[in-house]
Amino acid sequence: MKIYTRNGDNGRTSLLNGTSVLKTDDRIELLGTIDELNSHIGMAKVLADEELRQRLTHIQRTLMHVMAGIADPMKKEYRFEEKETETLESWIDTMEDSFPRVKDFVLYGGCEESARLDLARAVARRAERRFRTVAQKYVADKKAMQYVNRLSDFLYVSARFADYKAENIRSEGVRQEVIKDVLKNAGTREE
Repeated sequence: MKIYTRNGDNGRTSLLNGTSVLKTDDRIELLGTIDELNSHIGMAKVLADEELRQRLTHIQRTLMHVMAGIADPMKKEYRFEEKETETLESWIDTMEDSFPRVKDFVLYGGCEESARLDLARAVARRAERRFRTVAQKYVADKKAMQYVNRLSDFLYVSARFADYKAENIRSEGVRQEVIKDVLKNAGTREE
């Protein structure tokens, strides 16, 4: 089977349940935004440590489940479970307890990892807005909408934690350089 079907050449596509819709349909916009979000999460995984990489992979799989529920909201097996949102909340709580999070406005891009996470977070916020639009016009899973909201919180805290870790690494590097300079200068002093 070929990747192209030519079915979309006329500006239409089909949802999972076979319903033909315009490619500009709000549900397609939401699906595309979540697909974009999933891609940005994949970019963030490249620089993540093992624990965060595993969490981001889990999130990517969960987002695919969310997408299936958007594409076929009447199918019971695609209904969203609250435990996924609770898992995100647990991860957020654990991270927030592990570093002193800055409460002021944040200038993004403290390090490459946080920049990638913040980009994913911004797309998650857009997905939230598009989800609300879909909910107003069609059927939408409220638990899945809640998950996307919490996901943006998780990505935000993950980005701040990445900034915190990067700053500690930079500070340690500076400290090591100062120690080397002090030792080097101490060895060249005349008594």
